[in-house]
Amino acid sequence: MQIPIAYNLRNLVVRWGTTVMTALGIALTVAVLVAMLAMVNGLETSFATTGHPLNIIVTRKGSESELVSNLARTVFQDLKVTPGIAKNAAGETMASLELITIINIPSVDQPDGINVTVRGLPPIGLELRPDLKLTSGRIFETGKREIVIGKAIAVRHPDVVIGKTLRFGRGEWTVVGVMDGGRSAYNSEIFCDLNQLTSDYNRNEVVSSAVLRATDEATLVALLNRLESDQKLNVSVRTERAYYAAQMTAARPLQILGSLMALIMAVGSSFAAMNTMYAAVSRRAKEIGTLRVLGFSQGSILFSFFLESIVLSLIGGVLGVLLVYFTLNGATTGLLSFQTFSQIAFDYTINPKVAGMGIMFALFMGAFGGLFPARSAAKKEILSALREV
Repeated sequence: MQIPIAYNLRNLVVRWGTTVMTALGIALTVAVLVAMLAMVNGLETSFATTGHPLNIIVTRKGSESELVSNLARTVFQDLKVTPGIAKNAAGETMASLELITIINIPSVDQPDGINVTVRGLPPIGLELRPDLKLTSGRIFETGKREIVIGKAIAVRHPDVVIGKTLRFGRGEWTVVGVMDGGRSAYNSEIFCDLNQLTSDYNRNEVVSSAVLRATDEATLVALLNRLESDQKLNVSVRTERAYYAAQMTAARPLQILGSLMALIMAVGSSFAAMNTMYAAVSRRAKEIGTLRVLGFSQGSILFSFFLESIVLSLIGGVLGVLLVYFTLNGATTGLLSFQTFSQIAFDYTINPKVAGMGIMFALFMGAFGGLFPARSAAKKEILSALREV
């Protein structure tokens, strides 16, 4: 015979003060974990959605990022005639030679400035990124010092707006548009004309990388192998998606730190739940004795108190998830990439997987904190329990 669940719920309501304090402790622990998971999930989403699945990034052999790569224009001319590269409707080869550099501009969080990626590219480079949409203004004109900024830059750098100028290279560049790349890393970049940027930085012969579009998935693999094995070209090739996925290393230290903090807090919360349940067992000794007299077994009592701890932790877990969801979900933050040495902006993203992991973490704390008090309650002798005051 099992003890009705209503009995456990009633006890949680009766001792509401202790219930609230314990649930809040669990909620804060879960909130730390969920916030960390939401940050990592948002960064992963940003990188996972950056780039076309058929795009290939070509850098000099051994270069881990576009920033430290030096790709000669002569190599690009050989790349363009490689079989397997797609052509657009106008018959142009879908290959873009690009230059990456870093500039420092003030932000909301850091008035002294943070590093931002500037990408110089030809008009075909925009066509290779079909997910980019212009939300305001216009595209930069070839041969002019004009720039288009990502929407994350517009949010985090309020002084960088259409009509304003930024000084880098050999002069001032005018902001003429704002682009939206969904959740991609391009929201954290500045686009401008390739030839104007190479002229300003004296990089006319050597740039950073090339972006190519394969004709289809089957050709993509063959093209990757052909370019990688070509000794004359001496280049490294990766799909655009793989290139940005490799930048997830920027989140690893914070992921480890967040997990460690959550683990330390989880130990404290588990012991808080354990103390709460031990106190409940002590206060309800006569109830336990009465339940045994009525015919409820030790197993039934153990399950009842264990269930009570689980319900308590579930309440805390739900509160923790809701706390982070209503305060952080969709909020924009930034993280320094150790590959590009520039900031990547992304949104905290709480999806069902992240919420589920937070709830499961809370249930684990409740199970650990409730098991020993539940065993203590189940092992009480009937007569001694009835005599306790």
